[in-house]
Amino acid sequence: MAKAVGVGGVFFKSEDPEKLGIWYHERLGLPVEHPYGASMKPDDMPAGGMTVWAPFSASTTYFDPSTRDFMINLVVDDLDGALDQVAKGGAEIVGEIQEEDYGRFGWFIDPEGNKVELWELKDGSI
Repeated sequence: MAKAVGVGGVFFKSEDPEKLGIWYHERLGLPVEHPYGASMKPDDMPAGGMTVWAPFSASTTYFDPSTRDFMINLVVDDLDGALDQVAKGGAEIVGEIQEEDYGRFGWFIDPEGNKVELWELKDGSI
């Protein structure tokens, strides 16, 4: 049987793709190259990093306060610094930082209303 071996991309509609790409590049260092977005190679991830594919129930509140049907998770090397950078860029920080056995998490709403989860892995946690 053929099988999926990884997530090849995250694609979504944007009111102004170029402006949003510039915002992510300036705030989180995303290697954006228009018109195609950002490409990140597996070697760019910290040791133990992974991409998660996880459908949520249609009734979940986990993506709140965004009204979108999706949420993006980005792995970062410094959660506190990343949250500070996006806040200075006008993002709304939502919720409190959460500590788990496999890392720390924080959330923000980007300039177009998308909820983004930031994940700082713990060394050797996965």
